[in-house]
Amino acid sequence: MYSNSLIELDRAHLVHPVASYRGHEKQGVRVLASASGATVTDASGKQLVDGFAGLWCVNAGYGHESIVEAATRQLRELPYATAYFGLGSEPAIRLAAELAERAPGDLNHVYFTLGGSDAVDSTIRFVRYYWIARGQPQRDQFISIEQGYHGSSTVGAGLTALPAFHAGFGVPFDWQHKIPSHYAYRNPVGEDPQAIIAASVAALRAKVEALGPDRVAAFYAEPIQGSGGVLVPPKGWMKAMREVCRELDILFIADEVITGFGRTGPLFACTEDEIVPDFMTTAKGLTSGYVPMGAVFMSDRVYDVIADAAGASAVGHGYTYSAHPVSAAVGLEVLRLYENGLLENGVKAGARLMAGLEALRDHPLVGDVRGRGMLAAVELVVDKQKKTPLPAAAEPARRIFDRAWDNGLVIRAFANGILGYAPPLCCTDADIDAIIERTRRTLDQTLEDPDVRAALA
Repeated sequence: MYSNSLIELDRAHLVHPVASYRGHEKQGVRVLASASGATVTDASGKQLVDGFAGLWCVNAGYGHESIVEAATRQLRELPYATAYFGLGSEPAIRLAAELAERAPGDLNHVYFTLGGSDAVDSTIRFVRYYWIARGQPQRDQFISIEQGYHGSSTVGAGLTALPAFHAGFGVPFDWQHKIPSHYAYRNPVGEDPQAIIAASVAALRAKVEALGPDRVAAFYAEPIQGSGGVLVPPKGWMKAMREVCRELDILFIADEVITGFGRTGPLFACTEDEIVPDFMTTAKGLTSGYVPMGAVFMSDRVYDVIADAAGASAVGHGYTYSAHPVSAAVGLEVLRLYENGLLENGVKAGARLMAGLEALRDHPLVGDVRGRGMLAAVELVVDKQKKTPLPAAAEPARRIFDRAWDNGLVIRAFANGILGYAPPLCCTDADIDAIIERTRRTLDQTLEDPDVRAALA
């Protein structure tokens, strides 16, 4: 009765993100009731390994009492403090300092947001302010990458290059441009790393030349393209693109909303990529999803230009909940947990995850396995030689998610037949082994679908 009542209330009132509204009404909600470690439990008592850490965000895992205590203590002492009017709170100040100390290079200035989408939006405003301050207001063109994701806010959704986030919304805007993805498995130049890097560099240079070298303001890139299908660039790709932007005097924004906070191994993927961007956006793992928070890291160079141009005037960008003390208190405790063993465990668990997924390559449906650390994907095909995707009639997003759920596993099932993995860093060997075993079972069941078998034949 309890569960059925919630399902009906959900149907009547709760608008879900990125969902078919009518489809969801028909399907009904699955209510999650509790969680611990890497395991979630639904309202019926069914337990599942969360192979996707919520929405690639519960990096620390569920049920850390020390995080709950940090939030509760802050709620009692000071539940809210505005950062307007020159005011602040100790947790926010300390978190900004701790993050700046750990960030690559001179990313010493931190602006707090509520999440990833408004972090990206904030960079767009800061970028525009920067170029106007430098006396180049004509630099108003922005470049991102096909199959990239940079949020679903009105402006960020235009930098995002996934059709579902554009259809019906009137985006992208005419100042938002794309270059092809490095997508190694389906790259026209083949899978050779140097050829892929050369093609991306040439595409960026060509786009800048077409728009006008003095018109381009910024270039956005994820160290690994997440929602586009967990697309891992060749080693050296980020560094090469960063160098082109430096040469052409274009601001480089690294979107680490997904990759930050141990997801690929280190605290920030940019460290592994050996780059220092002009801006870096983060969210998700910043608080391990326990409370909302995002952050924009800004380099000294950019900060000084903006600060000097504003002088005694206010820089007119702000959010009510920026630098929220409760979120900051959680962020500080999560950071402590990362550095007291979770990052190390994530590296170990990530190696086991990748080895387990690689062992699935022999399955008739597996075309590609890719990933870095605790961020991975398996791409399904019905013809390995031709790399033919699963037929649309097989409804891979719906059927595979449902089937994995029935098998006790939560993963991301993309509409093009890609399975996404981003488990919590706290995963035990048993958790990782369960993810692999339940994935294989799900693939075996999918192989028996009549429409999949017909496509294989």
